[in-house]
Amino acid sequence: MRKDTVVVSGGRPAHEHDAPVNPSVVLTSTYRGAGDLNDRDRTYARFTNPTWEAFEEVLADLEEAPVPALSYASGMAAVASVLTLVPVGGTLVMPQHCYQGTLQLAHRLEERGIFAVRTVDVADTEATIAAIQGADVLWLESPTNPMLEVADLPAVLAAAREAGVLSCVDNTFATPLLQRPLTLGADLVVHSVTKYLAGHSDVVLGAVVCSTPELRANLKKQRSLEGAIPGPFEAWLALRGVRTLSVRLERSMASAAELARRLSEHPGVAEVRYPGLPGDPGHERAAAQMDGGFGSIISVVPHADVAATQSLVESLSVWTPATSLGGVESLVERRRRHHDEPDTVPDTLLRLSVGIENVDDLWEDLKAGLDELADR
Repeated sequence: MRKDTVVVSGGRPAHEHDAPVNPSVVLTSTYRGAGDLNDRDRTYARFTNPTWEAFEEVLADLEEAPVPALSYASGMAAVASVLTLVPVGGTLVMPQHCYQGTLQLAHRLEERGIFAVRTVDVADTEATIAAIQGADVLWLESPTNPMLEVADLPAVLAAAREAGVLSCVDNTFATPLLQRPLTLGADLVVHSVTKYLAGHSDVVLGAVVCSTPELRANLKKQRSLEGAIPGPFEAWLALRGVRTLSVRLERSMASAAELARRLSEHPGVAEVRYPGLPGDPGHERAAAQMDGGFGSIISVVPHADVAATQSLVESLSVWTPATSLGGVESLVERRRRHHDEPDTVPDTLLRLSVGIENVDDLWEDLKAGLDELADR
């Protein structure tokens, strides 16, 4: 089935007379059983839950994985689980710009002497491939958060495989409707399900998708031992959110493309990053490896200092000033308000997460603030 059908029809109960259309929320801490145990037994709710399994089935289908996904209590729990695959004394390669929580966790582990971290500009393919040599795990984002740099995923992932380096791609921004890293050569894919997959800013959840049963078994054991498991109700909400992913993404991407075009022409804007713009440095790569669109995130640097940029954010009425992204509402945030954001991110960079409101209302709200900046 095509992906926009999978989001609607996947993970449903069996097609039987009087069967419910939707899976149930299973609230239990344990399961009946007295015999010797094997991997097919549920046994205890820290190991699995039928409500998780429905969501994990759908996500695996979307990412074209051979085994079900693994759901986690948060996106960072999923990230932390994957980072346990870096051996003690090993080396992790990751983008200099990526989700700051991932960067913070990796550097904290480095400070404890668990492993070394090499950061690289993932838009520079040669430099990235050089950094892979002698490493153990490669972590990628493409497009990156919040700079929207685009990596040459097929080339870099092929180089990692040739070098025997395990690779993981955070696919949160693109979603599996636009990009499927396993088909491009990745070993693992991570999602902050909180964002586009759940899609309504009311769930905190993460997921890992594996390319082999062996990787999944390893990470499932790690998840069970660490207890980094989601609640069944959160998993159910995430599955319900996935049902509208295709239509939400279609609407938000169309608006993002139009807003990026208008922003690029406004005198109050110094720089716009959006892979869908023909002049964007990542446009050609994104067009080659992203299937059907360029996402709904725009990064904007206005002609303003920090104080004026902050005033612009506070003046908006349709856009919501808040962290996170991927919900139905449009969010705006000056990323360097987070003190742990890399200092190579411009002080005044605004990350826009475009929602599903009317595009002209979104633009008029932004334009009013930008016009005031341009008039100063």
